[in-house]
Amino acid sequence: MILDLFAGPGGWSRALAVFGVRDVGLEWDEWACKTRVAAGQLTIRTDVAMYPTWPFLGRTSGLIASPPCQAWSMAGKRLGLLDQPLVHTAVEDLAVGRDTRERLLAACRDERSLLAAEPMRYLHALNTVGEPEWVAMEEVPDVLPLWKQYAAVPRGWGFSVWYGILNAADFGVPQTRRRAILIASRVRTAQPPTPTHAQVAEPDSLFGPGRARWVSMAEALGWGATDRPVPTVCAGGGPGGGPEPFPSGSRKSLSDARERGTWMPRPDGVLLQSRREGTGWKARHGARQNRAADAPAPTFTADAHRWSWSLRSNNQANATVRPLSEPAGTLFFGHRANECTWVAEPASPPTEDTDTPVVPEPIRITAREAGLLQTFPADYPWAGNKGQQFSQIGNAVPPLLAGHLLAPHLGVTVNPDDFTLAA
Repeated sequence: MILDLFAGPGGWSRALAVFGVRDVGLEWDEWACKTRVAAGQLTIRTDVAMYPTWPFLGRTSGLIASPPCQAWSMAGKRLGLLDQPLVHTAVEDLAVGRDTRERLLAACRDERSLLAAEPMRYLHALNTVGEPEWVAMEEVPDVLPLWKQYAAVPRGWGFSVWYGILNAADFGVPQTRRRAILIASRVRTAQPPTPTHAQVAEPDSLFGPGRARWVSMAEALGWGATDRPVPTVCAGGGPGGGPEPFPSGSRKSLSDARERGTWMPRPDGVLLQSRREGTGWKARHGARQNRAADAPAPTFTADAHRWSWSLRSNNQANATVRPLSEPAGTLFFGHRANECTWVAEPASPPTEDTDTPVVPEPIRITAREAGLLQTFPADYPWAGNKGQQFSQIGNAVPPLLAGHLLAPHLGVTVNPDDFTLAA
C-alpha cells in the first residue's frame, strides 16, 4: 500500500487516482475526511500521533507526508516558532527508535508542533522491515531545515535523497506556490521532476524540449477562452433593466453571477453595463467628466469600458494582487477566507467623451474557483461550510504538483490533460 500521513482532503490521493493507484490516508479533521470519502479515497480518521505503526509493516511501498508545521509558521501568535529545537530533538530521537515525545510535548508552546516529527516515527518502524521503497514529503519553504535533518536519516539507511524548494507554477499549476520538498528512494536516484513551464515560454533547443509559459488563472478557470464564459458584471441590470446582481454592500460570487444569468460568453473582455453612477473609480483615478448627483447615468454598451480582473489574496495593504493573465499567488486561507477576492479595474481610463464607469465591488472567490487554482477538478466534493472548505483547499497539495513528484516512483508519465481543470 501507499501510506499518506496527514492526508487532508486528498491532494496526493487525487494525483494517485489519476494514475489508477489508491493510497490509505490518515487524517484527523472531520471535514477533510468527509471530502476524502466523497471523493472515493480510502481514509482512516485518526490522530496520526496516536495511531500505531504495526498495521503497515510489511505492506507499505510508499510513504507520503505533509505534516502541519506550526513551529515554522509565520502566522497567528507564532508561539510554535519557539518549539523548533524540540521538533529537531524529537526527529533525532525517533530516528533511532527512542520515543521522547511525551516529555518534549510538555515543553512545547504549541501542542501541534511535534506533529512535524511524526513521519520519522513511521519511517523508523517501516525501515525495520526494509520499507518503504520511496518517500515524498511536502511543506512550506521555511521547513527546509527540518527536511535537511530528515534527509540524513534515510541516507544512512541506503536511500538516495533530494530536498529543496519547488515552485508549483513550474509544473503547470496556476499558482506560484513554493514548497519545500523531500524525495527519497531505495531503487532509483532521487531528483526533482523536470519543470514543464516557465514564467516566459522557452523554445525547444539542442538540450531538449522547451517549456510552456506559466498557466494563468484565466486558462485554469476557463475564463476568456473562445468556448467559455467570462464574467460580465451588470451593476444595474441588463439592457432590459431588472434587479442589481451586485447591489451596494454585497459580495456575490462569480459562480452566483453565472447562475443568475449575468455571465455571458464574451471572450474578448469583461464588460460592465450600468444604469447608476459610482464613485470607486473616480476616487482612485479622478473623473474625466463631472456629473450632477441627481443626473441620470448612461448605459454603457458592449463597446464601452472593458474590465481587468485580478485576484487579491486578502485585505491588507501588502496583499498579493495578480491579474487573471498570470498564475495566482500562494492560496492560503485562514479564518478570514472570504477576504480573497476578485477585484476589477478599467482596462483603460475613460476618454473625454465617455463617462466615469462604475467599478464592480470585490467579489469573493468561491471554493470551486480556489480548488481549480489548486488543480482539483471542478466537481471535487468539498465538504463542510465555506470556512471548512477553504481551509482544506489552502492546506492541500496541488494534485498536479503531486503527480509530477509521484510519477517517477510509480513508473508512469504525467499527462496534464488528465488533471482536468475548468469543466
